[in-house]
Amino acid sequence: MTQPLTQTIGYPRIGKAREMKRAVEGYWKGKVEADELLATMRQVEEAGWHAQLEAGVDRIGVGDATLYDHVADWAIRTGLVAGRFQPFQGLDRTFAMARGAPDVPALELTKWFDTNYHYLVPEVDADTTPTADYADFIETVRRAQSLLGERAVPIVLGPVTLLRLARLEQPLEQVLDAMLPIYRDLLAELNDLGVQEVQLHEPALVLGDATEHEAHYRRAYEALAGAGPAINLVTYFDDPGETLPFVLDLPVEIVSLDFTRGRTLPALRQANWPAGKTLAAGIIDGRSVWQSRPSKLLPLIDELRKLAPQLRIGPSSSLQFVPYEAAREAHLPEELRSALAFAEEKLRELVLFGRALAGEDVNAETQVLDESWARFRAFAPDEPEVQEKLDRLAEGDFERAQPYRQRRGQQISLPPFPTTTIGSFPQTTAVRKLRASFKRGEITEAEYQAGVDAWIGYTIGVQEGMGLDVLVHGEFERSDMVEYFAEKLHGFAFTQDGWVQSYGSRYVRPPIIYADVVRPGPMTVREFQVAQSFTEKPVKGMLTGPVTILNWSYPRIDIPRQEIAYQIALALQEEIVDLEAAGALVVQVDEPALREGLPFKPDRWDEYLSWAVDAFRLATARAEPQTQVHTHMCYAEFGDVLGAIDRLNADVISIENARSGDETLRELAAYGYEREVGPGVYDVHSPVVPDREQVKAKLRTFLRHLEPGQVWVNPDCGLKTRGWGEVIPALTHITEAVNELRRELEAEKQPAAATD
Repeated sequence: MTQPLTQTIGYPRIGKAREMKRAVEGYWKGKVEADELLATMRQVEEAGWHAQLEAGVDRIGVGDATLYDHVADWAIRTGLVAGRFQPFQGLDRTFAMARGAPDVPALELTKWFDTNYHYLVPEVDADTTPTADYADFIETVRRAQSLLGERAVPIVLGPVTLLRLARLEQPLEQVLDAMLPIYRDLLAELNDLGVQEVQLHEPALVLGDATEHEAHYRRAYEALAGAGPAINLVTYFDDPGETLPFVLDLPVEIVSLDFTRGRTLPALRQANWPAGKTLAAGIIDGRSVWQSRPSKLLPLIDELRKLAPQLRIGPSSSLQFVPYEAAREAHLPEELRSALAFAEEKLRELVLFGRALAGEDVNAETQVLDESWARFRAFAPDEPEVQEKLDRLAEGDFERAQPYRQRRGQQISLPPFPTTTIGSFPQTTAVRKLRASFKRGEITEAEYQAGVDAWIGYTIGVQEGMGLDVLVHGEFERSDMVEYFAEKLHGFAFTQDGWVQSYGSRYVRPPIIYADVVRPGPMTVREFQVAQSFTEKPVKGMLTGPVTILNWSYPRIDIPRQEIAYQIALALQEEIVDLEAAGALVVQVDEPALREGLPFKPDRWDEYLSWAVDAFRLATARAEPQTQVHTHMCYAEFGDVLGAIDRLNADVISIENARSGDETLRELAAYGYEREVGPGVYDVHSPVVPDREQVKAKLRTFLRHLEPGQVWVNPDCGLKTRGWGEVIPALTHITEAVNELRRELEAEKQPAAATD
């Protein structure tokens, strides 16, 4: 093969028909054998290799397929396994780490950088000794070589990033020194297989504190240099910033950089590219569903060729963040569909621009892309009314009528440790069949609504029976917390097969924002009214916040993200007014994606947080003082953004806590946070049901950090992925623990009252 001009660094791994979801969940239920599960993974993996081979990609990244999470896979391969998982072997260990087991808590789940993918956080105990077990990976590479030959390039999670993502009870240097020999052994094994190039992924190089770890990167790559195949050092999701000079000085043959985010090109202009080193430029946006724009990429290729004469191109990141194929979405208008590019379309774009890099005349083909974009923009013009609303916004439009301390006394009065849930209840097979039947036209809208209402009534009854204080309607009409609202708003498009992995077997179909956002009418009021009619207890109005809708959709690329967020916020503001008119005393506006959108470089935080927080404040600004506004956040590190969380001005926040411990609570206490907090006491991503004493123990730890009047009690997240057989006992144990604690608190007051 001639000098390679194109590469990939990861591919969708769930199957076009979501084969992996069915296989994994079937295995958990005992309906799929281990051999069948692994065979399904191999089939999905090899289908992806074939797609890349047929497209004509020169260097194809292999080895990123996973049963649950690739970070956990590399923790297992390198022996970074916490002691509580040591008794488990094989698949049992993988899924115990992911889901937990009786008396064995699962690993913490958190965001993979600024994406909506979640990884399992490895834990390195004080006595953990790295050990190598690469058998599964080596077998994968052998299969890839048999199909792809020298095009196959193994993907390995780099040692520094793996440790930076882990929770360490040992100094990083100590664990790194122990890991480098086993990484060298892996490279030697790959070399013996005839592998010519290996990708070592180090996305932690884009983090704001990466320069503080320069010594770790130097130690690692000086130790790995010459141990086997040529090293392609891959980083993505942002520019390398101040790390670029030392990255270029590392003893690696190829450096892959992301040119779709951050300021990589300006940084490269200031650098002296080392002679003999190859630049692999990520110019095809691996996280956007829009077609590439030749008017931007062709000049970029020309400039990059001058800056780094040994040049190849590729996607900016793994293509796991986009669906498989836009051409499958035949229901979309042609003007829109022709402007989209999912994984397979991006492969064709990659090869097209690779031909341009080789000096071929591709003008006729790139003109087709430009014409598609022009037709699309004519199809989706701006809405003057939306633009006028944005232009009229003033400072007061982002403020509630009264400050927290003044409005809190006008809101609902509840006993100590008020109990609630985050929103959703089990999405059973019966619920999914009901929605599917309605979408297929097999039942009328009235029949569908009657079915939803029956589930709402059942769920209200269950909550009342357990004694929860603030109830929810269960969200049975919602397949997804973002998709549901997008379907009710103008300006969004929806795929039928556009699934991407969020974590494990949890897949989502992000909507596509293609035009100005307009709310044509109420979105949640009917279901709220039905739920409230079944009870005298307060029922929460449930909304997804503007930043989360933005971040968990594929946004348009022709206007700033801030403008899109404000458009969504104005629509949600109208919804809150309608919910209040319908009698809602509590409204929850979930923003789990607020933290994930934070830029990696601290000097860029203020700009993002300013408009992201303002979008939430705009959405909730017209809420009456007596309306208690809740928000929910989960699976992220919040210590860096406590000031922004405070500025949200929400009355109550609920947070994930069951897996990550009390770190966020300690940070909130140190910050002096004065509002109310609901730390999770139930890990909803594990089948393990907490007992009453476990819940009670957690509640007691909360009182070390928060005042009793601040503490709400709730699960970590929504309950849609759990079954009723788990949810009912878990919530029963929660309410029993709360009632016991309330009695204890009351008893503690009695002697004081008697003395008085």
